[in-house]
Amino acid sequence: MLVELSIRDIVLIESLDLEIGPGLTILTGETGAGKSILLDAFSLALGARGDGALVRAGLDQGQVSAAFDLAPDHPALAAAEAHGIEAERDLVLKRVQLADGRTRAFVNDQRVTSQALRAIARELVEIHGQHADRALVSSALHRQLIDAYGGLHGELAAVRAAHRGLHELLAMKEREEARLAKVRAEAEYLRHSFAELDKLAAEPGEEEALALRRTTMMQAEKVAAELREVHGLVAGESSSLPALSSALRRLERRQAQAPALIDPAVRAVDAALTALDLAGQALDDALRAADFHPRELERIEERLFALRAASRKYSVPADDLPKILEAFSASLGDLDHGEAKLVKLTREVAEAEAAYAKAAAALSRARAKAAEALDTAVNGELAPLKLEGARFSTAIRPEPPGPNGIDAIEFWVQTNPGTRPGPLMKIASGGELARFMLALKVVLADKGSAPTLVFDEIDTGVGGAVADAIGQRLARLAGKVQVLAVTHAPQVAARAGGHLRITKDSADKGRRVETKVIRLDKAARREEIARMLAGATITDEARAAALRLMDGTG
Repeated sequence: MLVELSIRDIVLIESLDLEIGPGLTILTGETGAGKSILLDAFSLALGARGDGALVRAGLDQGQVSAAFDLAPDHPALAAAEAHGIEAERDLVLKRVQLADGRTRAFVNDQRVTSQALRAIARELVEIHGQHADRALVSSALHRQLIDAYGGLHGELAAVRAAHRGLHELLAMKEREEARLAKVRAEAEYLRHSFAELDKLAAEPGEEEALALRRTTMMQAEKVAAELREVHGLVAGESSSLPALSSALRRLERRQAQAPALIDPAVRAVDAALTALDLAGQALDDALRAADFHPRELERIEERLFALRAASRKYSVPADDLPKILEAFSASLGDLDHGEAKLVKLTREVAEAEAAYAKAAAALSRARAKAAEALDTAVNGELAPLKLEGARFSTAIRPEPPGPNGIDAIEFWVQTNPGTRPGPLMKIASGGELARFMLALKVVLADKGSAPTLVFDEIDTGVGGAVADAIGQRLARLAGKVQVLAVTHAPQVAARAGGHLRITKDSADKGRRVETKVIRLDKAARREEIARMLAGATITDEARAAALRLMDGTG
C-alpha cells in the first residue's frame, strides 16, 4: 500500500509530506483548495504526462515521490525486477518535473523511462473519477479481471502452455519446410551427382597411383631394349652366373686345404652371386613393368582423365571425391529423413492445435460462467448507487487464438431501460462511470485489484442516500485494499478511518497562496463534516448531525 506521498514545488504546494495509513482515507476541502493539484501530483509520480506548468512559479523544477510497502510476492516487485530494479518490499516512485516540460523518472533512486514507471505503477494504484482517462481499468484489462474473479489462473496457465508448445512446433515445422524446400530444389542435381560419383567410385590416392603408372608406362618403351640387354648379361644366356657358381663350388672344396687364402674369396664370390641374383630379380620386375599392352595405357589414361574431370567439376582434389559422394549420399538421406520428420511434425502440430483448442474452449466456458457471476454481483450493487435502471454485462466475443485464449472481453453497460448497451468507457457519463467502477471494485476488491485505489469525487451530483451508499461501499472496499477518496459528501467523509483536510492559505505576508494538508483528529473531523453539512456557518445542529454520521446513527 501507499505509505507516504512527498511533494515539492508543484503548483501551490511548496513542501508536503503525507503519511497514509491503511483503510479508507478521505480528502476534503473547499472548492479550489487544491484537491485536484494533489491528485495531479500523485498521478505525475505514477507516470502521467508531465507539464511544465505544474512547477511552482519562478522555480526550475518540482518533484513528487510515492513510497509503497508491499508483500514480498506482489506483482509490482516482479514488474520492477523486469526493468532491472531490485526490491524486497519497498518501492519508491519519483518524478522530477522541469519547468521546460521535460521529466525524469526514478524507481528506488534508479533512473527509468516513463514507460517503465507507468508499467510498475499500474500494479500499485488505480485512480477512478469523473474522467475516463483516470480510470486505469481499461478494456484491455477486463479479460484479466474476469480471470481473476473466476480464479482461472490454472486454466489460463494451461492455455498459455498449450499455445507456447503449439508455436514452438509451428516454428520447427516452418524451419523444416524451408530447409526441405531448399533440399528439394537441389534434389535432381544431388541424385545426378551422386549417381555420377557412385559410378566413378574414386578412391583416395588413386589419381597419384595412376599418374605414376602412366608416366612409367610412357617411359618404358624407351628403356625396354637396354633392360633386356642387361637382363641377358645378368640372368640370360650371356650371364656369368653358372660359371661363377661352378667356380664357387670348386673353391669351397679346396677351402679346408688353405682356409686363410680361400675363405675371403669364397665370401666375395658368394656376395657377387647374391648381388647378381637381386639384380636379376630387379631386371625381371622392370621388364614386366615395361611389358604392357597399349590398351592398358589407354585405360589408365581414360580413368585418370575421368578423375580429373570430376575434380574440376566439383572443385575439390580428386582424393576428396569420395567425401563429396558421402556428402551427396547424406543429403539425399537427409531429404528422405526430412520428409519423414515433416510428416511427424505435421502430426504433432495437429495434436498441439487440438490440445490448445481443448484448453482454450475450457477456459472460454469458465470465463462465461465467471462473467455471469460477476454481472450478477455488480448489478446487485447498482440500485443503492442511483443506478437502479442500469445494467452491467460482460460482452464476450471470439478473437483469433492467442496466448490468452480465444475470447475478447469487454465490460458493457446499459444506463437506462430501452437504451442500447455499449462499452462501459463509452456509454457511461463521468458520474455514472465512477459509480460503475465503485460497484465493480467492491465486487473485485480481493481479486485483480491494485493495493491502492483512489476515487476522485465519485459522489458528485448525488443525494444523501446515494452518498451514504457510496460511503458504505468505500468502507467495505477499504477492508480489503487501501482506499483514498476525494469527496464533498459528509456521508462519505463520516466513514473514513483517516481524514485529511486540504486548505489554501496565504503565505509570504499575503503575496502568494499555498496549498496545505492537515490531518484531522476526531474533534476536527466533526467540525469539517459539520461544515460540509451546513456550509459557511456551522451550527450546533450541524455538529450534532456530524457526530451522528460519524457514530453511524445519522
